[in-house]
Amino acid sequence: MAFSVNHPFLYLLSGLVVVFILAQSVHFLVKAARQARKLNIASGVIRKTILSSMLFSVAPAVSILVGVITLSKFLGLPFPWYRLSVLGAVTYELPAATLAVSAMGAPVTETITDAATFATIAWVMSLGILSGLLLVLFGLKKIQGGMVSLTGKDRRWGEILQDALFLGMISAFVGLLFANVRAGLPGFIPIAVALMSALLMLVCGLLIKVLKWSWLEQYALPLSMLGAMALSIPITAIMGGN
Repeated sequence: MAFSVNHPFLYLLSGLVVVFILAQSVHFLVKAARQARKLNIASGVIRKTILSSMLFSVAPAVSILVGVITLSKFLGLPFPWYRLSVLGAVTYELPAATLAVSAMGAPVTETITDAATFATIAWVMSLGILSGLLLVLFGLKKIQGGMVSLTGKDRRWGEILQDALFLGMISAFVGLLFANVRAGLPGFIPIAVALMSALLMLVCGLLIKVLKWSWLEQYALPLSMLGAMALSIPITAIMGGN
């Protein structure tokens, strides 16, 4: 039987995993709501928290959907759907898959038809992400202990260290914006989209401060992300020359 990246068996396996994740999410949502009632938190606050959390998850979900569609061009739909529904992140899965495909000598523009190539790429993507889990499992307690110890001795330096760690993490993503600047004007598209997202966040901040729209605080980030995603279409058309 010929290998297919969209075989029904792969859909079945991926679907079972995704259903388990959804069931787990519903389970903890119900438990959290019950615990909130035990703590005498008002029902309105609980509903507002759930609604804002749902809205906040929309923007990342859209970017994940884009990642699934991109990966499905050569990996099929089931495996990217499974990867990005469980543990993977677009910022990891796309580079990892691309590097693995390149190493195997397969094109990223054509669907993979070789089982060995698909298995190799799947193992690379799955094993590579485990480093973060292992670091949290075996190193988080020591890292947190060191941070608490440093903060207790010198609060100022503790805050500086935390800010430095945060900026280091952000820098890893910001660097991707400048990855293709040598390609000419199209290479600046990610930068333009990021600047538009920052501009939208600035507008939201002004509305909150000037017009006292405190309710907008819960939605400023997802609105900025979704707005930038929508604006990326005309920006790409203008700067990409398509």
